[in-house]
Amino acid sequence: MNLATIFMTNTLGATAEEFIHDGTRYVFERIGCNGPARLAEGQVWVFIDWVLDECAGLSLCRRLRADPRIEHAHITMVLEQDDDDDRRRALKAGADDYLVGPVDRNGVLDRILALRSPQEAKSPSQIIVLGKLTINLVALQASWVKVPLVVGPNEFRLLRFFAENPHRVLSRRELIAGLGKVEPPIDERTVDVWIGRLRRALRNAGAGNPLRTVRSKGYVYDG
Repeated sequence: MNLATIFMTNTLGATAEEFIHDGTRYVFERIGCNGPARLAEGQVWVFIDWVLDECAGLSLCRRLRADPRIEHAHITMVLEQDDDDDRRRALKAGADDYLVGPVDRNGVLDRILALRSPQEAKSPSQIIVLGKLTINLVALQASWVKVPLVVGPNEFRLLRFFAENPHRVLSRRELIAGLGKVEPPIDERTVDVWIGRLRRALRNAGAGNPLRTVRSKGYVYDG
């Protein structure tokens, strides 16, 4: 089954139930002013409110367009009123389209399904390169200086999340959320098992140990 990620700046992103349609699972996720806190997998849609508590919606739109994790997403600006100047500013900031809020789950899904075909023509970034590490998102393969890393699905997604957040200390809870493993809940110590397997794969490929443990805080990728 295909996966689509719907990021929203309002509380709907954290509360709306997922939706399955025509072989695709649509998953909702909240997004803040620092960008996505989980993997942006499959087709990616972002709904940005015009007014936010910590930053301006227009500023977040510009920031996401420059973020390689999410730059190819379909971005919709949710306006507070139907104003010509606001519409122009939203499009100039990088939004693909706009609508007048408030929005609900059904309205968001209806809009996505209506736009789904043109969205499929937008290809997300297929390759992540970080130093000597290369991650091919289409082939679901990773390599270190052309030496393949032998990893399972969870370890592959964990490596991708680290590569998208290098030099940032990530707690076990953040890693679980980043991989979309919150529901059903899993033991945080499961992360240690993933980390152990990923470290072995990196070491076997000649990468040494770019995953560093930060005592009482989590892990960081230093590669």
